[in-house]
Amino acid sequence: MGRLLSLVFLSSFSLALLLSPAAALPLSTDSRWIVDETGRRVKLACVNWASHLEAVVAEGLSKQPVDLISKQIGSMGFNCVRLTWPLFLATNESLANLTVRKSFTRLGLIESVAGFQANNPSLIDLSLINAYQTVVSSLANNNVMVIIDNHISKPGWCCSNDDGSGFFGDQYFNPDLWIRGLTRMATMFKDTPNVVGMSLRNELRGNKSNVDDWYRYMQKGAEAVHAANPNVLIILSGLSYAKDLSFLLQRPVNLTFAGKLVFEVHWYSFSDAYAWGTGNPNQVCAQIVGNLMRRAGFVVDQLGYPLFVSEFGVDQRGVSVNDNRYLDCFMGVAAEMDWEWALWTLAGSYYLREGGIGSDETYGILNWNWCEARNSSFLDRISAIQSPFRGPGLSEAKLHKVIFHPLTGLCVLRKSLLEPLKLGPCAGSDAWTYSQQKTLTVKGTYFCLKADGLGKPAKLSIFCSDNTSKWEQISDSKMHLSSQLDNGTMVCLDVDPETNIIVTNTCKCLSRGNTCEPGSQWFKIVDSTMSIGATTSFNRLNSMLDFFGKNILGVFIV
Repeated sequence: MGRLLSLVFLSSFSLALLLSPAAALPLSTDSRWIVDETGRRVKLACVNWASHLEAVVAEGLSKQPVDLISKQIGSMGFNCVRLTWPLFLATNESLANLTVRKSFTRLGLIESVAGFQANNPSLIDLSLINAYQTVVSSLANNNVMVIIDNHISKPGWCCSNDDGSGFFGDQYFNPDLWIRGLTRMATMFKDTPNVVGMSLRNELRGNKSNVDDWYRYMQKGAEAVHAANPNVLIILSGLSYAKDLSFLLQRPVNLTFAGKLVFEVHWYSFSDAYAWGTGNPNQVCAQIVGNLMRRAGFVVDQLGYPLFVSEFGVDQRGVSVNDNRYLDCFMGVAAEMDWEWALWTLAGSYYLREGGIGSDETYGILNWNWCEARNSSFLDRISAIQSPFRGPGLSEAKLHKVIFHPLTGLCVLRKSLLEPLKLGPCAGSDAWTYSQQKTLTVKGTYFCLKADGLGKPAKLSIFCSDNTSKWEQISDSKMHLSSQLDNGTMVCLDVDPETNIIVTNTCKCLSRGNTCEPGSQWFKIVDSTMSIGATTSFNRLNSMLDFFGKNILGVFIV
């Protein structure tokens, strides 16, 4: 039953997303936000679709028809694809004009040819460049936006310091050729409205990396793309495998145009080696997020640009401690910051990757056959951050707080005074306020959140002045919400794993130790202006309290 309910939540969310009005394209920027032509925020909730490996064809087309894959993307709640391409596709005519069939046969991928003939017969004899355009058209027909990402120069798996594609001047990375390739792709999609952005280069890296050349060539590339196609967003990555934009604090980007610039960053668990598995999760989360904000996150508030986390992802099998802890932390920060993002990856398998034919991709959102989700509970979990919490044109409600639970992707909600607080879809959350006195109150009412004892459900009360109604954000991660019982015992907000009821338990994993899992006790208090599920019972009883006085009715309310 629990599995069925979670699928219903996903289906409802995806249906709402699919039926929502399409963005009025093209897109532009308004300070830290990406907006459409009406000025309304458009949150990029993307998935990466690789098309840069040796075959130079979008992965999976030997498994499923292109239109079916495009439909799957939308049905899973994604509104955007980051579609990768190798530079040589736009600069080497022999490669660009090679047919899909010949591309596969030259690599010995006979089984892929047969799969293509069965699933995409109209594409098998197209040129590689036309096949790429066909994928973009299929996504457009299914109302999915596209960011075309120059992922590498020579087709193949990315990335390493010595692959010849890391930085300007490397063996396969001629800056002038790169600008010609960008110009060609920008021109090609000038009249394709669903191509909303161009990411100029993926994961700059290697021994030649330096800030001066970054400014010299990234600014030239941005100007060239904008001149060829003024509609698209220009997305710039930093240094050190797209992890470092800190140099922007000393020197701004100087461009002749405005309203189109976005910065991107990558963040995986392995970006920090094995820290997640060897350290205390609270401390590791705090340290890594602090570093991320210093190196990239600052562009949002200090520089006023959108930040696009264009690659994040985890092993979908759920077997990696590193990935699982990282994802708990990522979900909290992603909700709090309300960033744009792109999940790595769509691909359940590859035609050819690093010599392996038909290799499985455990980070893939689809399974090996590309026919269904590899881990449907993961899709449930990320559905909350596929929708914006706030932004221009999204003021369905006044600014308020929601209490977000990163481990589940759900929020604290209560449908009536007769039911306990539970986790549920964030779209149904009540609006909360968080005061300077550390009180969490249902907005517009007298009801505050109150601890009632170890292992007991948290309650709503009109008595909000004692320690049991004060909630401190403790631990290094600032994701434990802690209160103090009448006997002085410190407790933390928690979730009963069987019922999803919000309870208070002994705080766990606050410091030291690398074997403890704090995820059930991690909560983020998130700013939101999205419509709220305020209950009639709250409003009616609040009116009664106003009429009769809290002291008269207070004896009936815990």
